Amino acid sequence: MGCSCFGASVADRKRSSGHFGHDLDGNLLENIKTFSYNELRLATDNFHSSNKIGRGGFGTVYKGTLRSGKQVAVKTLSARSKQGVREFLNEIIAISNVRHPNLVELIGCCVEGADRVLVYEYAENNSLDRALLGSKSKNLILNWEKRSAICLGTARGLMFLHEELMPHIVHRDIKASNILLDRDINPKIGDFGLAKLFPDNITHISTRIAGTTGYLAPEYALGGQLTKKADVYSFGVLALEIVSGRSSAKENWGGTEKFLLEWAWQLHEEGRLLELVDPEMGEFPEEELLRYMKVAFFCTQAAASRRPTMSMVVEMLSRNIRINEKQLTAPGFFNNSGSLSGPSSSKKSSADTTSYQMSSVPDTITHLAPR
Repeated sequence: MGCSCFGASVADRKRSSGHFGHDLDGNLLENIKTFSYNELRLATDNFHSSNKIGRGGFGTVYKGTLRSGKQVAVKTLSARSKQGVREFLNEIIAISNVRHPNLVELIGCCVEGADRVLVYEYAENNSLDRALLGSKSKNLILNWEKRSAICLGTARGLMFLHEELMPHIVHRDIKASNILLDRDINPKIGDFGLAKLFPDNITHISTRIAGTTGYLAPEYALGGQLTKKADVYSFGVLALEIVSGRSSAKENWGGTEKFLLEWAWQLHEEGRLLELVDPEMGEFPEEELLRYMKVAFFCTQAAASRRPTMSMVVEMLSRNIRINEKQLTAPGFFNNSGSLSGPSSSKKSSADTTSYQMSSVPDTITHLAPR
């Protein structure tokens, strides 16, 4: 059977796509490269486990080699995942025609029978999550030069999505495992399955909560109020992970049950912020690294209105400018006790403290993807 990627006739789609049929639009995409399922099966050695390079909520990613010799990442969708169909279509709509050095390029797709497959450019150094938080590789040493470049490149990719691309895109799932690293350790934002197209004439979207615990902005985790500032918040958490080499999801930093963001803020207030730095990083310029961490605090402010835009973030990261940290207030975060809060401190007045107690946690919180 030949491959159809939204280009077949309605009759052909009805015959071949089973329960996926109603989700397909023959005019959705006409210029995306199509692959046959057999071609991708051969490229991945029949989707052999030795070629598995990642797993998401809706399928598995394999390394593949096309007949031309080009290496690709082949993302399969579980045929049993009805929700995954929406993410599959969403991912194609979001990035089919998007090109940016810091975004993963979609090469093509396959829709054949019940099979749904996306084909991406291959990132030789896998994900930032694996490089930073997984087993350390002697072949991939992330010194400060590389880490700062990853921060800045990711920020530029987000700035493109938020401010330059039309319509704008809110990614909704910025995290270390969705930042891929190419041969030269250049960061590329991937996995657009949860992305939302964001028209320029509206201020926010009310939506079901989706994303990853530890990276969620307070206003989004509580009520599903989605703006670009939700991505800004996630980026701030990611920046702290990059500096510290630690996961945002664990609750044992500082010998207490604190999230990384909470612990980082406490160190900041105690004048010990450099203690957060990953000891495996080696030498680093103290002032520059401190600036990056303070930018992360601006990105994670409890009130969305106090967070910068991504173009402002790029400006603060790329230029040696003095950060006015007097404008910083406590970050906001969602914790497992069912509350959103800013870390307490004896150094700030009650007016600076942000604390929201929730009578009950929204059911949708239970659907968040774990780290």
